[in-house]
Amino acid sequence: MNLHTLYVSDMDGTLMGSDSRVSARSAEIITSLTEDGAMITVATARTPATVVPLLTGIKTTPPAIVMTGAAMWDRQRGAYMNLNYIPETEVPRILEVCYRYGVTPFVYTLTAQSIIEVYHRAPEYSACERSFVEERSHLKLKHFNAHAASPVEAYGRVVLMFAMGTDSAIQKAAAVLQTTSGCSIFSYPDTFNPSINIMEIFAPGVSKAAAVSVLRRMVKAERVVVFGDSVNDLPMMDVADLSVAVENALPEVKEAADIIIGSNTSDAVARFIEKDYYSSL
Repeated sequence: MNLHTLYVSDMDGTLMGSDSRVSARSAEIITSLTEDGAMITVATARTPATVVPLLTGIKTTPPAIVMTGAAMWDRQRGAYMNLNYIPETEVPRILEVCYRYGVTPFVYTLTAQSIIEVYHRAPEYSACERSFVEERSHLKLKHFNAHAASPVEAYGRVVLMFAMGTDSAIQKAAAVLQTTSGCSIFSYPDTFNPSINIMEIFAPGVSKAAAVSVLRRMVKAERVVVFGDSVNDLPMMDVADLSVAVENALPEVKEAADIIIGSNTSDAVARFIEKDYYSSL
């Protein structure tokens, strides 16, 4: 009997290979399973600006969980769902703490046209920030405003504040914000360059876990299977019926998982879903 399972996979380091792409084989398996009735989607820190092109040609039906759960993206309609904005009064307080520790976050605001306007007030980018922006400068759903402070009138539309750095400044700012702000704060090493630290700031209560729980009710899933590799995947592993870590996952993620499969370079996620889905029919 089909248990009406919802499969939710992280993207970077989990579903995608070392080239930050979904392999042709994984894409083929996922599309075939979807056409056969499987419910497969992603839960990622990425915005729709990069999720949309990365999933081009791959068929999925449930909404994608984006920005670590701050929103969902309906791929069929090309529209946001379940948006969670950072409280307007919190934005200047968060910025003050970040600036105090020498951290300049990218401030993501959402326009009425579903375009993300990103602001970064530093007079110049660091090397890792420059690379981050250059890789995304061509995207249709995201626009970078280099070296410009976000306008006060946009504070009510902030969905994400994102910072990256190579020293302890990120950790210090994150530690303060975790005790002084009611917002959701995530801090972890970059998947592809562990010497770089990442900090993500979202509205209170935002997490992949909260979004997975909402999506579970939305699609009436009786069972949820999740796949991850990093610390921001741990919350959704806690609410899943079955949690799966890829072989290249961080040690704490592998320890928390119910099952460990092959690495992200071996189509392990797609192959596991295929086997699990057909075994439940």
